[in-house]
Formats: sequence, C-alpha cells, structure tokens
Amino acid sequence: MTFYSRLSVAACLACGIVAWCRLTSLADPPQRPADTPKATPPQRPADTPGYRHGAVVAVSPPAVDVGLAILRKGGTAADAAVAVALAMAVTYPAAGNIGGGGFMTIVPPAAAKREPVVIDYRETAPALATADMLKDENWYSARAVGVPGTVRGLALAHAQFGKLPWAEVVEPAVRLARDGFALSASLADSLNRVVASSADFPELVRVLGKDQGRGQWQAGDRLKQPDLAATLARLAQHGPDEFYTGRTAELIEAKMKRDGGVIRRGDLADYRAKLRQPIRGQYRGYEIIAPPPPSSGGICLVQMLNMLAEHDLAKLGPRSPETVHLCAEVMRRAFCDRARFLGDADFVKIPPHLTTRDHALALLKSFDPRRATPSATLAPDLALADEPDSTTHFCVIDGTGLAISNTYTLERSYGSRLVVEGGGFLLNNEMMDFNCRPGVTDRTGRIGTEPNRIAPGKRMLSSQCPTIVRKDGQVLLLTGSPGGRTIINTVLCVLTNVIDHRMDIRAAVDAPRLHHQWLPDELRLERGPAAEQAALVRALTERGHVVVTHTQGDAHSIFVDPRTGLYHPAADRRIEGKAAGY
Repeated sequence: MTFYSRLSVAACLACGIVAWCRLTSLADPPQRPADTPKATPPQRPADTPGYRHGAVVAVSPPAVDVGLAILRKGGTAADAAVAVALAMAVTYPAAGNIGGGGFMTIVPPAAAKREPVVIDYRETAPALATADMLKDENWYSARAVGVPGTVRGLALAHAQFGKLPWAEVVEPAVRLARDGFALSASLADSLNRVVASSADFPELVRVLGKDQGRGQWQAGDRLKQPDLAATLARLAQHGPDEFYTGRTAELIEAKMKRDGGVIRRGDLADYRAKLRQPIRGQYRGYEIIAPPPPSSGGICLVQMLNMLAEHDLAKLGPRSPETVHLCAEVMRRAFCDRARFLGDADFVKIPPHLTTRDHALALLKSFDPRRATPSATLAPDLALADEPDSTTHFCVIDGTGLAISNTYTLERSYGSRLVVEGGGFLLNNEMMDFNCRPGVTDRTGRIGTEPNRIAPGKRMLSSQCPTIVRKDGQVLLLTGSPGGRTIINTVLCVLTNVIDHRMDIRAAVDAPRLHHQWLPDELRLERGPAAEQAALVRALTERGHVVVTHTQGDAHSIFVDPRTGLYHPAADRRIEGKAAGY
C-alpha cells in the first residue's frame, strides 16, 4: 500500500483503467438470439414534467436544489452529483455521507465519444484487518468501520467529468452545515428516534440532537452542524486529499484509537477510488450498464435479465402469479450465484461465464413453472446450518446528455453511530458487509463463503446497483435504489416495468415490487390492491412460496423520452424526495 501512496494522480488513474481489463469478459454484452421477445417502446411519461437542460432527483429536497443550482450555473452532471452528494452528507445524515462509500455509474454524451465508466469508491478493510476480526462484534463498534471512500470517489468524478472549480461545488454543503436548513417532518422524526436510541454515542447526541439531546426536533426547526461545516470548508480550501492526509485524517485516527478501531493514517492516505469498466448486457434490444465487482449489482442484474429474456413478460402481465413466480425463481438463482462466486475482483477470480446466455439457460433448467424450487437444493456444495437498507440513491443528467446514477451508503441507518469528534460526520459500519463468520452460511441469510472474507485492503461485496439503460446509443433510463440485498431486485422491477410492461416512469416507480434473495427462503411482496393481493398470495403459496409482505426501496429515477429528448425525473413516493429540472 505504501507504493500506491507515492503514485502520481496520473498513475493512479492508469491503475484504475488497468483494473477495467480484469472484468473484460464479464463486461462484454451477451448476444441475444434472434427469436428473443422484443419489447415495444415505453409509454410517453404522463404526469412527470419534462425538462431539456438538466434534471436531478434524490431523497433530500435541499440537496436537489443544490444540484439544480449547479446545473443552472453551467456545471456538468458530475459537478452537480458531487454537490448533491456532499449536500446530502449534511441534509440526510442517515445515509448521505463523507464517511462511507459507494458506486457511481457514468454515461458520457454521445458527442464525447467516451465509453461508460463506473467509479468504485467502496470502502476497504484497513491494513490491520483479519479474516475473523468481526465474528463476535456488533454493528456499532469502531472495528466495524471501513476506510471511507466517498470523498476520493467524488473527487475522481469531478476530475474526469467536472467543469466548475472543486471549491465551488463543495461550497453549498458548507453553507448548509454552517447556516443550517429547515427540517422536514420525516427528518425531524428520524433524528429524534436515532438520538433517543443512542445513549452510548454521546457525540452523535451532541451533534444531531436538539439542544444536545435535551429537546425534540419539530418540522421547520433549523439544524446547524458547525463541526461538519468546518470539515467541509477544509475540503473546499485544501482539496479532497485533506480528508485523507490532513487535519480530518488526524481526527479520524484519533477516533479509531479512542474507541478501539483499527484504521490508521496510512490506511486513509493509501485509499484510492477506482475507475472500472461497467457490466454491460442486452435485454430486448436495450443496453444495460451497471457496476461491476465489488458490487454484485451488475452481474446479478444482467444474469436475471438474461433468464427473463427467455420469457414473454409482456404477455404474462406485470402482477400475474406466473410473472411473480418466474421473477422470484430468477432472483433465487442469481443470489445463490452471488453467495458462491462474488467478491472484490482484485482479490477473487470471478468466473467469466456468469453473464452469458448459456449460463442463464443452465440455471433455468431446474425452473418449474408450477412449483417453487427450495433454495437449499440450489447449493448442495454449501454447508447450511439451521443487509441493511440505509443507503441512498440519486440521479443527475445535464443538457449535454452526461448521465450519472449514484448510490452511496453508511451501511446501517446513521452508520456505526460513531461521529468523529471535531469533524462532525458519521462513520460507516461497512466491515459488517464482509462474510464475518467464515464458513457459516445459514438459512437466515448469513453468508460465510470464501470470496467475500475479510482481507487487508479488500473491498466488501455490495448490492449497490446504480444503473443506466440506453437504446441505440441514447440514454433512456437512470435508476437505482437503497435497500441492502433488495437493491438489485428493485432495479429489476423498475426496468421490467419500463421495458416489458411499457409503464411510464411514474407508474414504473410506483408499482409494487418483489424480492427473493435465495436465503432466507421467502418471497417478499409489496402490497397491491387488496383483492389482487389476496389472490396473488394464494396462487404463490400454492406453488410452494413462503410469502412475506414488506416495503421495498426508493427508486428515484429519470426517464429520457426518446421521442422528445425531454428528461422526466420521478421521485419515489415511498419516502421523502424531490424531482426537479429546467
């Protein structure tokens, strides 16, 4: 790692580009047979306004306003994405962050003649990490903190695709933290709940509690975060490296030593975000662009779409028992492969066949249209004994067509609940996304397989799936979601709603979703109309599914109308959010 700390910026970018080649065989789009059912064009958006010059959609209204202002100033989608991400570190502390990490999928405009890329800024295990260091730890310990990647990831996006000065895109977040912003009712309630349950985390209570935890936040109250404002001001003044080698790095190391964590200054200095080649697939004539390992999102998504491509979903209908059963079985098989094969491709050899049509056909050989396949029978090689959703996603597109789909996280809601003294920001608990108990894979969903075991410098497996869809080289859809392992299946639902069922973007985001993750062996459904739901559950139960009702994801998305070129952002109504453009 010391070697990398001495590399120049140009050399680091070159290393990232070299990393693309490691996944080349996975990234090549599989060829579809000529007789694959083709989808008709999606519906023209009905009740979402269309914009020509730019659009932003995210969970935090103040952050959306920041992103739109950057676009109006002449900033690119990358400038706006950096500004939105940093603003959400202030205005959406449950998941917005500078102390976590994520993935950014970027599709340049056609005129730029550049290929799509993914910026991998997933956290890494520190140098002192060991394979079994977390087998007896809880989610809220300093040892659960991975080396944060957000700031270097945003800096790489800005360096590659930005136009405005770095300080200019950081300044709105500084202002929001210093001057404060008005709390919505939902954010006030979220802050009150986390403060009430965080007696063991006095710095969180001091920073995020009203009157240092003595009062209760109400809608309209103003939250000011002076320590965070000072941290962001340092980033604006000294650049992104300040987080990793300057005063902020000193504060992080002091926090780790005080609370028993293992991150040290060298881990921070050595951290690099990586440019990676995305996973790319074809589905009914549409190009799917999604993140590669260490995210499982792209491989699992393309694998599931390859299986679905063999069936006419449009004919089956969006909420028929046949469609839901088929989707559940496809999900079950992809998530079994996820457990068996996927991890950080810099440490683990990923089989090159996972996104091929031949593999999809092989997986479908055990599919029974009348009966659910018991999950345990799909993995006889894995010994069986008897992911949190506080991530956030946003999309940005500018007038040139530069499109960005970004997902980032602290892991659990408010991460580890550890706030850096003097820094004012929360740290992640992403180390728990490794397979913390080697060899223990059980029916509750705990995975202990080899590819995702802890190792120094390794990136933990993720389900994040910021996705962009193109048709004939033109961007059609930007989407993604939080939701732990449900993320990939939320994206799958939105894509099939748009491509197969020809829903407009509002309907596609609103429609009930489903999820199966192999283990636990249960099918989770969102509620639809009462009579339809009862009949659907009954039909699925008769097929052998164990059906559970839940709420799934918030897929803030943007649809680009191929007829008019207008951008139609849609905020997910399952949660607070805002869609805007001009």
